[in-house]
Amino acid sequence: MIPYGRQDITQADVDAVVAVLQSDFLTQGPVVPRFERMVADHVGASHAVAMNSATSALHLACLALGLGPGDRLWTSPVTFVASANCALYCGATVDFVDIDPDTYNLSVPALAEKLARAEAEGCLPRIVVPVHLCGQSCDMAAIGALAEQYGFRVIEDASHAIGGKYRDTYVGDCRYSDITIFSFHPVKIVTTAEGGMALTNDPALAERMALLRSHGITRDPARMDGDSEGDWYYQQIELGFNYRMTELQAALGVSQMARLDPYVARRHAIAERYDALLAHLPVATPIRTADAYSAFHLYVIRISGSDATPARATAFARLRAAGVGVNVHYIPVHTQPFYRALGFAAGDYPQAERYYAEAISLPMYPTLSEQQQDMVVAALRQALTT
Repeated sequence: MIPYGRQDITQADVDAVVAVLQSDFLTQGPVVPRFERMVADHVGASHAVAMNSATSALHLACLALGLGPGDRLWTSPVTFVASANCALYCGATVDFVDIDPDTYNLSVPALAEKLARAEAEGCLPRIVVPVHLCGQSCDMAAIGALAEQYGFRVIEDASHAIGGKYRDTYVGDCRYSDITIFSFHPVKIVTTAEGGMALTNDPALAERMALLRSHGITRDPARMDGDSEGDWYYQQIELGFNYRMTELQAALGVSQMARLDPYVARRHAIAERYDALLAHLPVATPIRTADAYSAFHLYVIRISGSDATPARATAFARLRAAGVGVNVHYIPVHTQPFYRALGFAAGDYPQAERYYAEAISLPMYPTLSEQQQDMVVAALRQALTT
């Protein structure tokens, strides 16, 4: 089975993790700060806060921006559920903005229209979470302009997009957002096994996320209520969580970061080869925008069922049977049973639902060989033959 994605672990990665195992610190040591600084410097952000998952990072980003009961968060329906769940963790409500039919990212015209209605009705969002689906940045300049006009805060869910660029600078520099979130899950661009990170240019936001990451506990006398009682002393000054990243995870991340740009370049080479190999098949291949350099976490095609072409579900089953581990990213969040119980229904976001009915993620990872890619395309060609 050729998987849709997989990690690439080298001997250098193994050696980095073993070095931590043989050191004095398995957690709360020097490697996590080193990893944070490495990522922040690479993408051009001032601050980075590493956590045990991107989901945790989304949660703390919302809390740091003051999201709470009575507030609203808007995001794309075509994303993993964590992009929406983070609002519910804070007691806020969730709504969605339909996607652009070409890029599959949150539609800026749909967002502008929905904001105008919300302003008239007195129900503007506190936070908007654009999701850089497949690794291609949303139109962040346009979203940033709307944020200034309507007064909402912006969290970029860039879980797919580390190493990608927008207008010639790296995703994560937070030029048009308050906070950017990266994921380091094994199928992502670089991995720490599990892990995530929040990037920001605001020192107060970084400080609050770092505090909440570790139980809301501080050892800084300047932040305490009253005087410190000694070097052992600490105080819990907020209700926080244990969202820390371990030293082992960070060591793997530091080692992987050395290959970030080559990994993304390799993904582009694979994507360009797919484009050429699929040109004569009845599928839609990814559209690149002029402003964005995708990290190509995913390579998604769309299959429209017709008299000559089987529906997506049939093609998917045939590909799996042929040993090609395709996947679908994602089932629209608003159609999940939990969200249907909140009042959402099929038909609410037609572009997202149309995309879902047609989308298949083909294998995409740096070590995918040309022979394997040829096998994927041959299996797809056969799957599309009725």
